[in-house]
Amino acid sequence: MFDIIIKSGSYPNYQAQEMIKADIGIKDGKIAKIGCISESAETVIDAAGKIVAPGFIDIHMHEEDFAREGEKYIISEMMLRMGVTTCLGGNCGVQYQNLKAFKETISGLGGAPVNYLMLVGYNSHRSKAGINKYEKADEEQQKLLLMQMRKELEEGAFGFSFGIEYDPGMDTEEIMNILGNIDDSNLFVSAHYRWDSVRAIDSITEMIQIADQSNMKFQISHLSSCAAMGQMKSVLDLLNQEIMRNPKINYDTYPYHAFSTHIGSAVFDEGCFENWGKSYDKILITDGKYKNQFCNKERFEEIRKETPQMLVVAFVMNEDEIAEAIANPHGMIASDGIINNGNGHPRAAGAFPRVLGKYVREDKVISLMDALRKMTIEPAKRLDLQSKGQIIEGGDADITIFDPDTIQDGADFTELKPPVGIDYVIVNGKIAVDHNHIVNGKAGRFISYQSFF
Repeated sequence: MFDIIIKSGSYPNYQAQEMIKADIGIKDGKIAKIGCISESAETVIDAAGKIVAPGFIDIHMHEEDFAREGEKYIISEMMLRMGVTTCLGGNCGVQYQNLKAFKETISGLGGAPVNYLMLVGYNSHRSKAGINKYEKADEEQQKLLLMQMRKELEEGAFGFSFGIEYDPGMDTEEIMNILGNIDDSNLFVSAHYRWDSVRAIDSITEMIQIADQSNMKFQISHLSSCAAMGQMKSVLDLLNQEIMRNPKINYDTYPYHAFSTHIGSAVFDEGCFENWGKSYDKILITDGKYKNQFCNKERFEEIRKETPQMLVVAFVMNEDEIAEAIANPHGMIASDGIINNGNGHPRAAGAFPRVLGKYVREDKVISLMDALRKMTIEPAKRLDLQSKGQIIEGGDADITIFDPDTIQDGADFTELKPPVGIDYVIVNGKIAVDHNHIVNGKAGRFISYQSFF
């Protein structure tokens, strides 16, 4: 007897490169059988006309901020509702808590809604060491940071992340103090570029050089934020060439023409508006007394001074270039989801359904098979999650069932509503979401680095 049988749905067979209609039987957290199933089950799901996809893997998101928000789930529940079953947090150099405290909180809450993997956020440790973001760490500080990075790896971190733009004093030598002194070429590294827009090519070139020196898996974060201001074609031409040369390099991107970050970050230092060819009225405030209002110069400077940690949204990117990054043969889909006080950019609640609704069904810039590949098997391979990312017998029963004719993001830039068209989300063999209602909010777990190597 199976725990769950999914009847008559179509799943992506990446080896055959086609959708195959079949029943899927789940037992003890695993996909136990694929084919025509006549046996019984505790739960039977009718998936006729629906897509039975592997659970989406978000290779770039920002985890729960338990230290600020309290011991509750906010962003991972948004992830779950949009079909994400496994997340990689700690990106852009930002790590809200050390890994031991993060895991202890999850354990105390009885598990997480999603499977979590975590990177060590280098900038956060840099800040805790009292290093000015515009200055390079000195020799003693670099020794301390290397020791901290090693300690986090021992706790189960999956690799490292660097927010180069956020700490402009960090140079390549400082980054290589970490990557060059840890002997594990299979570690995962993600990097938020140094410059966007007019210097996007310079940023990509720097990261390619770091990737070559480190010989680690190197992920260029949210490419659209870097190059969708007129530089995407030249950046993709360079990246496609370099990925063929060094397959350890790749990138991720999200499906919106606006980015989001803290208003006090170096992203908004002098000269940014000139580089973007935009003005203050393209900056949307997500919280506080000016919530859902756009800035003028005075308001921008007031909030940047008084509440530098407030998230804002910057509408400075070109829609056609977002589509180019999504449709490119290389690259993966990610949310870059980040939330403060339950508020923020809609990508945290709608990125994956938006790709399937807008870019697959409506705009037809990418096929359903390719979109799913970029959300499932490609990030799974990238992260060495061998039992995730595809529907195969013996694989983990992380599954998202959706209607390809109706799936669509519901979140916008004023309210983070859940998506529509997602019928079920199954995590580790348990139904976690039933038609966008969370029914088992603690089905997930923390996946440690050691579990998969």
